[in-house]
Amino acid sequence: LWSTLNLSISIHYWNNSTKSVFPKTSPIPLKSLTETELRIKEIIEKLDQQIPPRPFTHVNTTTSATHSIATILNPQDTYCRGDQLDILLEVRDHLGRRKQYGGDFLRARMSSPALMAGASGKVTDFNNGTYLVSFTLFWEGQVSLSLLLIHPSEGASALWRARNQGYNKIIFKGKFVNGTSHVFTECGLTLNSSAELCEYLDNRDQEAFYCVKPQHMPCEALTHMTTRNREISYLTDKEKSLFHRSKVGVEMMKDQKHIDVANCNKSEKIEEKCQVGMKPPVPGGYTLQGKWITTFCNQVQLDTIKINGCLKGKLIYLLGDSTLRQWIYYLPKVVKTLKFFDLHETGIFKKHLLLDAERHTQIQWKKHNYPFVTLQLYSLIDHDYIPREIDRLSGDKNTAIVITFGQHFRPFPVDVFIRRAIGVRKAIERLFLRSPTTKVIIKTENIREMHIDTERLGDFHGYIQYLIMKDIFKDLNVGIIDAWDMTIAYDTNTIHPPDHVIGNQINMFLNYIC
Repeated sequence: LWSTLNLSISIHYWNNSTKSVFPKTSPIPLKSLTETELRIKEIIEKLDQQIPPRPFTHVNTTTSATHSIATILNPQDTYCRGDQLDILLEVRDHLGRRKQYGGDFLRARMSSPALMAGASGKVTDFNNGTYLVSFTLFWEGQVSLSLLLIHPSEGASALWRARNQGYNKIIFKGKFVNGTSHVFTECGLTLNSSAELCEYLDNRDQEAFYCVKPQHMPCEALTHMTTRNREISYLTDKEKSLFHRSKVGVEMMKDQKHIDVANCNKSEKIEEKCQVGMKPPVPGGYTLQGKWITTFCNQVQLDTIKINGCLKGKLIYLLGDSTLRQWIYYLPKVVKTLKFFDLHETGIFKKHLLLDAERHTQIQWKKHNYPFVTLQLYSLIDHDYIPREIDRLSGDKNTAIVITFGQHFRPFPVDVFIRRAIGVRKAIERLFLRSPTTKVIIKTENIREMHIDTERLGDFHGYIQYLIMKDIFKDLNVGIIDAWDMTIAYDTNTIHPPDHVIGNQINMFLNYIC
């Protein structure tokens, strides 16, 4: 859709007087703008300029996949492996009229199903109704090209406005326990209530959470949390029509025949070994015969023996959501000596611990703190923000930390996500001061189901967060696992990708730390 916030493609500046749709009320009362607040404000202003309000009068004036025209530039009968293939996309509305502005949420992918091969394409928005879609032809054979219109620009604009209009799309219920009695009260990132509130405030990072205080119980009695969706929408009925299942993810290149790619005996330069600090391009790799192959570094496919050797003496901390919990479920299937240690906690969101005492290997998964969205009741004991978890680790050359968050932040105004990302970055900087040899890996979030609750959970929100993460962590000495790029290449479209995708994410991680 767009480049990252301030990287290769210049931002198309909309009218500078455009008002931000960001809510006037902040979850935290501010006496003066701190460095973090100024950074949040700067990022939101950039995003407001990139996703300006689009007048939406009738569905006929929105982008039409059928009427838009995709033209291959400099077409050839046969291409060589390694070539770049460019497509000019001219978007038109449902009446066939050329659109004068960009901002459509597009997803480009090339694939060869028989070879179990796939890769994402790169989309450049010229902000005038035309786009350049670029594919690097990584493998030889018959290749199919796909360009999906996920949402028209009018839909993207509506989702951006709706996202930042309120903190109340999710209802949090906190369980307070006192001896044998317990009570549930409403909680949230903000609460519009005249009742007495419990405030759970992290002063340093200005992260706040609130619960209605139960009668005859102290605020410290909060032990568990559960959530459910609130029946609320900030979209008009007309805007909701843009997110009907038949209008999300529509193919724009239906008539495109496959292209033929030959080897052409092109020599490949051997890249240096994958290591932290490298910044993957887009695309940063491709899948072939189901394996993920990086394009920016020399990645080794590890077998069980090499994985065992790699993990010896390692302390590994997985901090984040259930897409990272998948790793701790996958690892014992490959490394049979890793066994779960019972910490006497319950539920799938408990802390998970894998141990191999003989090889002195410990791998731990912990969920991130609020907002954590699930119908299941989960414990808040031993539950903290990722920056606090990082601060507790002394770190050394045999310590590795993997961080991912994003999916649970999609239903909330974007300032919540930006604040957390900045807090995580500052904690990593503190860690590197006391232990520069500790390895830190950031896993971006995955794409997910296309037709599930677009306003609350859609990939448009995830993509904005993906751009924010790349911007905030761009000059830090961390390893990046670009799960967004990978899951597009694998075409998973599910929040929890299958095991072969998880295995390739872990292989990338092990290449960084070994």
